Amino acid sequence: MNSLKRLFIIEDVLPWSQNIRSSARLRKGSKRQFVDPSIPVAALGLSPDKLKKDFETLGFLFESIATRDIRVYAEEIGGTVYYYNDTTGLEIDLIVELKDGSWAGIEVKLGENEVDKASANLIKLANISTVKPSLLMILTNTQMVYRRPDGVYVIPLGCLKP
Repeated sequence: MNSLKRLFIIEDVLPWSQNIRSSARLRKGSKRQFVDPSIPVAALGLSPDKLKKDFETLGFLFESIATRDIRVYAEEIGGTVYYYNDTTGLEIDLIVELKDGSWAGIEVKLGENEVDKASANLIKLANISTVKPSLLMILTNTQMVYRRPDGVYVIPLGCLKP
């Protein structure tokens, strides 16, 4: 694994451990992702047709793309990208934390059918955090940008700009 990190093929997303009002224990292991999702696609010989039939793999690759893009934007503003996962099963794909302690929660979902659950998870984390989030967002592959009635933004990955 260290060789893959040194070659910038994979990178770790560290767990976020801000002050949380919860009895749940945080998971402390790093989450590994490909720096460039085209690497596993090429290594596995995956075609667009094969990916359309393997929604789970496509979802992992989409999350890698989103993580890569969010890292680039976060680094530009002095932020760090983490993930959140506790023993109750609450998991948030990406947390961007700035040096002043402000943070944004981001869930990455391929389709509209996962948006309600993702939003509920984001709100649950916001409610147990001692610092309220600056932004709660779901990154998708859909076409529309909108703000849900619960205040969570749904944004297509292609709409992100520096």
